[in-house]
Amino acid sequence: MGPHPAVAAIRLAVRRVLHDLLNDHTPDASPDAGTDEPTPPLLVLVACSGGADSMALASALAFEAPKLGIRAGGVTVDHGLQPGSDLRAEEVVLRLRGLGLDPVESAAVTVGRDGGPEAAARDARYAALDAAAERHGAAAILLGHTRDDQAETVLLGLARGSGIRSLSGMAAVSGAGGRYRRPFLELDRQTARKACMVQSLPVWDDPHNADPAYTRSRLRHEGLPALEKALGKGVVEALARTAQLSRDDADALDAWASQAEATVRDAAGLLECAKLYALPPAVRRRILRRAAIEAGAPAGSLFARHIEEVDRLITGWRGQGAINLPGKVVAQRQGGRLVIRQG
Repeated sequence: MGPHPAVAAIRLAVRRVLHDLLNDHTPDASPDAGTDEPTPPLLVLVACSGGADSMALASALAFEAPKLGIRAGGVTVDHGLQPGSDLRAEEVVLRLRGLGLDPVESAAVTVGRDGGPEAAARDARYAALDAAAERHGAAAILLGHTRDDQAETVLLGLARGSGIRSLSGMAAVSGAGGRYRRPFLELDRQTARKACMVQSLPVWDDPHNADPAYTRSRLRHEGLPALEKALGKGVVEALARTAQLSRDDADALDAWASQAEATVRDAAGLLECAKLYALPPAVRRRILRRAAIEAGAPAGSLFARHIEEVDRLITGWRGQGAINLPGKVVAQRQGGRLVIRQG
């Protein structure tokens, strides 16, 4: 008798990602390599909070990795935002070691205030995960985001009005060199929780996930249920499909913008307004956004309304003054050229 369907589903998802990693890291055969030294096994880490999604992911990684000759370890991040969070992190470390993962560590971080509490916690968390990957030489870090998380991300992007890229949600592969992998984006949250239950895996429900002070929590417990009540079941699945379709479109437009950028700069590298005007708006605004980021505007603080204001220097020029952007970046039109620089 095989494993429970939920367990089989999470293991299959992880197995596919591990196969992809092996393919990505298989060295090209070279007849003059001149060495018989064996290639060290890949190390893959799982980021685990102790919640159902990440515990299900950790258990699947512990089961699948040894069969493929891959080392499996884990990292839990202590954000220090709740009393006893350090003890909770140590409990997670013990659970991961109990699954047979090695190395396993807890990383304590200090959460700042930039961008709001959720964004600040996320930035601190990814910085800690990046540091752990570098320290241990990990090929990848697995993240337990599910289809439900993807649906929430799409709705948050829609509410911000940040364009098609924000509607594309989370990528299955992201980070420097494809460091972050999300095996569960096609699985729902209930599947992960069921897998933990049938395997008798203890899970921790973070009280922040039910705290209405957090936007994502309100969306999860109020917004999405209201949408499903009004529109019927299938909203989460539809939003996840929207994410993938939006990502495909956004990738194509990004590639177009990357190619077009070289054609709209003069010999000195300045953007020519007339040539920008001739481009489709979606392509032109991508070039403007990239130029603003290169000048020092933080990507996470640069919203569609900022780019629209800069775009009006191209499409609605009436002698208006400079546009102030996040990061003390200034955009202004000078002699038919668009200059974007630190103010």
